[in-house]
Amino acid sequence: MGKPFWAPPAWLFGPVWTGLYGLMAVAVWRVWRKRTEMPVAGACIGYLAHLIFQAAWSWLFFAQGRADWAMADILALWWMILWLTIAFRRIDKPAGLMMWPYLVWVTFAVLLNAVLWSLNGSVLPR
Repeated sequence: MGKPFWAPPAWLFGPVWTGLYGLMAVAVWRVWRKRTEMPVAGACIGYLAHLIFQAAWSWLFFAQGRADWAMADILALWWMILWLTIAFRRIDKPAGLMMWPYLVWVTFAVLLNAVLWSLNGSVLPR
């Protein structure tokens, strides 16, 4: 499979995702804590829905090798993360700030997905 020179090494993904999931967990916990002060159900349901798209991207890209379908999924995921970042910030400023690294990483993943699709076609070689 053709990869761009700027693709991160495989070993980096585990630590990055561990840190991102940690930040996301703390962010949604901070939002959930505000439930007695303001409505947070929409943000929390949106958070759970976004996890489905997050898991779907991994399945589409890695298990199915479908760069095209994964691209559609990750673009929807990116918009969901942007919405969550804004929604979380309105509820709890630190929670919104904790979502920024995730948004930046997924922005990078969108670019990487697009380049891999461009270099290898819709179906990635296995």
